[in-house]
Amino acid sequence: MAYDEALADRIRRVVGPRPDVIDKKMFGGIAFLLDGKMFCGIVKDDLMVRVGPDRYGAALAEAHVRPMDFTGRPMNGYVYVGPGGSRTEKAIKKWVDQGATFVATIDATPSKKRPKAHSRKR
Repeated sequence: MAYDEALADRIRRVVGPRPDVIDKKMFGGIAFLLDGKMFCGIVKDDLMVRVGPDRYGAALAEAHVRPMDFTGRPMNGYVYVGPGGSRTEKAIKKWVDQGATFVATIDATPSKKRPKAHSRKR
């Protein structure tokens, strides 16, 4: 099992039926996206939460929380919540709500598509 599927099911229950939230397998785990922006996910048995830079320090001060270091370098604004911090749906809801609240404040990422080339007739 690449990620804790029972935890994924508990997150789905907490999120409920929302057309603006999808889950997507990525990074060997699963990510939950709100309007296309990742707000939480699971890597192995850790809950990953995008708390944002302003809440990062406070989140790290909580039990069972450590920096998200998926690439070997901590990512500011992202934390891992160990299994001890995600045992109950109440605990999961706190983290899921925090992640969703943060990404709701982020503007849509501008498209990086190249402008269309214009052809001219000679």
